[in-house]
Parts: sequence; C-alpha cells; structure tokens
Amino acid sequence: MVLTHDYSLPTYEELEQEEIPLSTAALKAGALHFGKSCEQENNEFVLCRQELDDPRKCLKEGKAVTNCALSFFKKVKQSCFDEFQVYATCIDQSSGSFDITKCRNTQHVFDKCMSDNLGIQRPPYDYFSKPFVYDSVRPKPLPEEPLVFSGVPKKVDESEPKTPAKYGGRNMTSFTI
Repeated sequence: MVLTHDYSLPTYEELEQEEIPLSTAALKAGALHFGKSCEQENNEFVLCRQELDDPRKCLKEGKAVTNCALSFFKKVKQSCFDEFQVYATCIDQSSGSFDITKCRNTQHVFDKCMSDNLGIQRPPYDYFSKPFVYDSVRPKPLPEEPLVFSGVPKKVDESEPKTPAKYGGRNMTSFTI
C-alpha cells in the first residue's frame, strides 16, 4: 500500500485498547445478549463508519464498543459463568462451523440465567435485521462538495441541427435489409 506524506496514521496510544480474550465459540454464545446490551455503542460506531468512511475518525466509538463488550462479559462471568461456559463449549464441540442447532438445551439454560440474574432478555432472531431510525448524538457530517473538473466540454444543445455522420449510422433509417 502506498501512502503520501499527507496521510496521517493514528499513534500507538490512540490505538491501544484492551482486547476481549474470548474464543469464537464464546463470542457466538454471548453475541445476541451482547448485541442487545451494547446496542447504543454499536449503533454509534456503525453510523460513524458509514457516514465518515474513514476508520481513523471512529476510533473513539470503536473503543466504546470494546469497553462495553469487556464490561458485558465481565458481568456474564460474575453471574452466569457456568451456564455460559457449558453453552460455549457445546458450540465449540458440536460442529466445525460453530452451529448452535445442537445446543438449544444449553442455550435455554444460559438465556434463563441471563434473564434471572442480569435482566437481559434474548432478543428475537430477526431483531437486528429490522430497520429502525437511530437518533445519534453526534452532529451530522457536512455533505461533500461536488468535484469540479477543468476542461469539461460544454453540454450539447439538442435543439441545434446535427450534421450528417461521415460514415452513416447516426440513425437506423440508412440501413436496408
């Protein structure tokens, strides 16, 4: 990748963030509850990425999502660790593609624990695919100015008469079959 001198990369201090030390199966086990409890932070991050189209400008929102995930999984560890561990192990060992269909019994136990201890209900499966309007606290970005190019030819006036084409073909009437 080639960069110019004008391109600024974030410093290591700006990028430094505690990572979430979980496996894929564990993240999948807690994904729906995590998505529901950290919905505000995640929506801010996704909106920032879509509006600004520059990941360097959304570092603060990305850190907020990671911090929310860390605090969420710490709460899960304090209140539903055994149920979560059994559910994540089932996801990990039931198939090579982390399929959850064989783990519905352990999922139900984990969902009940999350509901009883943390008050977080498992959202329906279509919850995150439903469209909704999100009201952000961030100011709306200014629209980009349209690009202006020099040397652009003027627009052709359709009312002017057209000269005949040198080799024909300006209209289909010149061809005979």
